Amino acid sequence: MPITDVLERNCKLYGDDICLVEINPEIKETRRVTWKEYELMEPNPVSHYRREITWNVFNEKANRFANLLIQRGVKKGDKVAILLMNCLEWLPIYFGILKTGALAVPLNFRYAPDEIEYCVNLAEVDVLVFGPEFIGRVEEIAENISKNRLLFFVGDNCPSFAEDYNSLTSNCSSQMPLVKLTDADDAAIYFSSGTTGFPKAILHNHESLMHSCKVEQNHHGQTKDDVFLCIPPLYHTGAKMHWFGSFLEGGKAVLLKGTKPEFVLDAVSKEKCTIVWLLVPWAQDILDAIDRGDINPDDYELSQWRLMHIGAQPVPQSLITRWKERFPNHDYDTNYGLSESIGPGAVHLGVENIHKVGAIGKAGYGWKTKIVDENGATVARGEVGELCLQGPGVMTCYYRDEKATNDVLKDGWLFTGDMAQEDEDGFIYLVDRKKDVVISGGENIYPVQIEDFLRAYPAIKDVAVIGVPHERLGEATAAIIEIKEGFTCTEEEIQEFCKKLPRYKRPYQIIFADIPRNPTGKIEKPKLRKIYGGEGLVDSQNRG
Repeated sequence: MPITDVLERNCKLYGDDICLVEINPEIKETRRVTWKEYELMEPNPVSHYRREITWNVFNEKANRFANLLIQRGVKKGDKVAILLMNCLEWLPIYFGILKTGALAVPLNFRYAPDEIEYCVNLAEVDVLVFGPEFIGRVEEIAENISKNRLLFFVGDNCPSFAEDYNSLTSNCSSQMPLVKLTDADDAAIYFSSGTTGFPKAILHNHESLMHSCKVEQNHHGQTKDDVFLCIPPLYHTGAKMHWFGSFLEGGKAVLLKGTKPEFVLDAVSKEKCTIVWLLVPWAQDILDAIDRGDINPDDYELSQWRLMHIGAQPVPQSLITRWKERFPNHDYDTNYGLSESIGPGAVHLGVENIHKVGAIGKAGYGWKTKIVDENGATVARGEVGELCLQGPGVMTCYYRDEKATNDVLKDGWLFTGDMAQEDEDGFIYLVDRKKDVVISGGENIYPVQIEDFLRAYPAIKDVAVIGVPHERLGEATAAIIEIKEGFTCTEEEIQEFCKKLPRYKRPYQIIFADIPRNPTGKIEKPKLRKIYGGEGLVDSQNRG
């Protein structure tokens, strides 16, 4: 069934229950409102700090926006882009778009004006919905994109080149629009991360969205009583599709605006969150803050927190070992997926497989996997090849890009571009991105393996390994290392530590610098290659 039917069902069954909470600790900090003051204030102490809505209000807001779009001529198959930071309006707008039969097109909040314009044009967007953080960027391109397009502004003080979402929707019907949807209907366009240039538009249908709900609920057993803490950006499939498991059961979600360790633990404590999906840097920040004594877990009510899971990138085994030492009662899980496979869950470790930490797991609910060589033949267990996925959540295509589609969709399989290997028990381990493999003197070197090794060093907060030019070997490895706050470290110490690695895996260069990550936690290696990859050839005598 279309995913919009789940919202209608939740409204009927749990209409008066709180379904979404938005928390903005940054505003609370500036207003200097203490938690004691906060608890004494009723019913909504700081309107911009904490907001909440019920399932009835969620559905009503979605219906009002859907009816506004229909009034303005939006029809089945049209596209409506969302350019918003995480907020209480985000999901009702998303579902309002789906209820019209139009396609929701979430946009990355880091896009520059030219990227916004590019994506709007590539997806053939008919309506752009944007928030106050994007006024300047949208104004810069408004003249180019406003022809034959509607611009709706969500927030106070609507700019002159857009229309006011709040006032317009308040006058629209709250009744469900009578638009017939099927599983095969197109539902959404998501954009790739754009690491090789401008992003690709990824088309999914309603079956994909519903499959992500079933996958997540099957993997993590959400119930009506679970409370999901959502921190990553909603434009990305990872955050939203993890929430879909709770959505399927009518559970509450908390949208936290901010990633500081104290913000996360405050939200878990005050909102009684039971499930938290973290990115690697955020989990590490929490552990580091505890180790430094900046925060004390005993100051928070965390006993109800049952599951911590991580995805979006390879997860260092050392990080999870530390986490389990600090939080022994937490179940841990990791999921693997791509926007092309409707986000997380195509491969799934499972909380019962903690002994396999380091693996991404086995094929998820309703999914199939295989690992193939460059000719498409399945490799033997233990050999490295490209991971391929098959299942109901595979994208329809790259929208308006037949060549790119044909490059990755072959005989019903999605070729992920991720290199992986399978152990004797059938568990899959990510080795690296195909494009990130360093070929040095004819040897394939997988940076993720070196990164995992280096993260075990106590002074290292984060690390990225890239290939740099080498006069004799063609490429050599450089390790960009970010040091933990309060620690010092020298190149000689790192080189000494790396002597535990096989000689060919030891980094040729050590560079101490910050590691750039995108909003979904992935290391921005193209940026690092641009900064450090052209610094000159590496002398082979410098090898440790």
